[in-house]
Amino acid sequence: QVQLVESGGGLVQAGGSLRLSCAASGRTFSSYAMGWFRQAPGKEREFVGVISWSGDSTAYADSVKDRFTISRDNAKNTVYLQMNSLKPEDTAVYYCALERPGTRWYSLHPTSYAYWGQGTQVTVSS
Repeated sequence: QVQLVESGGGLVQAGGSLRLSCAASGRTFSSYAMGWFRQAPGKEREFVGVISWSGDSTAYADSVKDRFTISRDNAKNTVYLQMNSLKPEDTAVYYCALERPGTRWYSLHPTSYAYWGQGTQVTVSS
């Protein structure tokens, strides 16, 4: 069993930055890719980005490319989402997720992820 806990959300002005963290329990964390998703009110959960188990590969949604960066520290069982140049449309609840065993690199679909955190709210004011 894996538990994921996000932190670091909050209120920020447009153009500002936030760094989200996702702490994982369980020995399997370092063996799997980790994704970040977000969900705004009234919208479906959408893919933000993903990092491979080793941290050597990442992929991002076009909407956040060149603004957001995902990294991980397997020694600390933690994955990070650095968000720069934030826009009001980035406002959402952000979730980290651990991929299902056997998932090919990489998946944008929430169904490809087996474990989810509870989410952390990010609000960007204009």
